[in-house]
Amino acid sequence: MTSHQSTQTMKPATAAKKLGVYLEATPADFREGVVSRAELNELQANPPQWLQDLRRNGPHPRPVVAAKLGVSIAGLARGGVTEALTTEQIETLKQESPEWLVRERATQAEVRKEAARVKKKHAERND
Repeated sequence: MTSHQSTQTMKPATAAKKLGVYLEATPADFREGVVSRAELNELQANPPQWLQDLRRNGPHPRPVVAAKLGVSIAGLARGGVTEALTTEQIETLKQESPEWLVRERATQAEVRKEAARVKKKHAERND
């Protein structure tokens, strides 16, 4: 009996998500092909210059923008941020600190605080 293992591949959108980059900003050959698990692992272990630049300067996908601003993805939408932002745009937003950003950061802090309280309560109950 021979064991034949097929190569796992994924769509470029999935690979971009796993790499934490905005798909539309990736090179055309990345967007137009498929990415194998081995290629993804190689990109993560030894990122090429284009990947390093995207991670450093953006544009960044919404989950990364939200994390850098300390808000939720829904908070971004409520603040009117619907497209990818560069690192420079994110830094400008932080400096300007618009009312929606202050409000969403406070909301996010409350959510984290409540999640920690619930986790602690469950831990105490299980001891």
